[in-house]
Amino acid sequence: MYTLVSISVSSDSEEKAEKAIEMAFNELDRLAKLLNFYSEDSEISAINRHAGDKPLRVSSETLDILEKALYVSENTAGAFDITVGPLVRLWDFQKKTIPDRATVKEKLKLVGYKNIIIGKKASTVFLKTKGIQIDLGGIIKGYAADKAVEILKQQGIRAGIVAVAGDIKTFGIRPDGGLWKVGIQNPRQQTDKDEIMATVGLSDTATSTSGDYQKFFIKDARRYHHLLNPKTGYPDNKCRSVTIIGKDAAFTDAFATGIFILGPQKGMDTLNRLGLDGIIVDKDGKIHVTQNLRGKVEFKSY
Repeated sequence: MYTLVSISVSSDSEEKAEKAIEMAFNELDRLAKLLNFYSEDSEISAINRHAGDKPLRVSSETLDILEKALYVSENTAGAFDITVGPLVRLWDFQKKTIPDRATVKEKLKLVGYKNIIIGKKASTVFLKTKGIQIDLGGIIKGYAADKAVEILKQQGIRAGIVAVAGDIKTFGIRPDGGLWKVGIQNPRQQTDKDEIMATVGLSDTATSTSGDYQKFFIKDARRYHHLLNPKTGYPDNKCRSVTIIGKDAAFTDAFATGIFILGPQKGMDTLNRLGLDGIIVDKDGKIHVTQNLRGKVEFKSY
């Protein structure tokens, strides 16, 4: 999945643990090949190729992740939108390429999650207009973490932690009886890239962070990052980072992106409405924490 993945488990058998971890990594590989936006052989690429042409029969996993993505889109007023593919391809954060406004405006016509038609009974997906492209980059890592944990549990592992980049899924408790401690990165590093601003203890819970510091460049004193607003085609700068905590990593992953785009005020309103927990660091560095998380998060320094 073009990112660092780590799996740690608690088991009374090293052999059993190693076998389970290997199977979990195999599942991650399988999902990556199935759902990869950049691979010509994936189901997602096949759906994109047939946009405006015909519905395509897909696997249960593809149908599942698309339904989850559309749920998040509906509940963030389109701030999270997997049809941003045409916009994503315009940006190059390594070469520091900023697309011109005319090109962005043209590609915006192809963005809109409501153009995805799912035929649940027939297991089909249809994109209404030629040129529409699904990109699952904002949800695939969390979804994969959920699926890896399912495999570990099926193999008899009772506790562990799966981290797919910034998307982390925990289950059970540590061997010492404690919760799994997860660090939340400082979006404005003072010392090194691993500086932590807070920690939270988790069990049978997922957490995901989206931030403007993960993939970005600065040009003419403005920060351009990879979290694009589906309505403008450009990065939004209302937040520095958003961390979401919930049961499913697929949802924490996608909502972290959507809430980031919504900004602190609408973001907090959305989290409270949905009963999700989150920490938002706004553009000025002010930290907003949902009520249920207060007292559960240990802030280091910021």
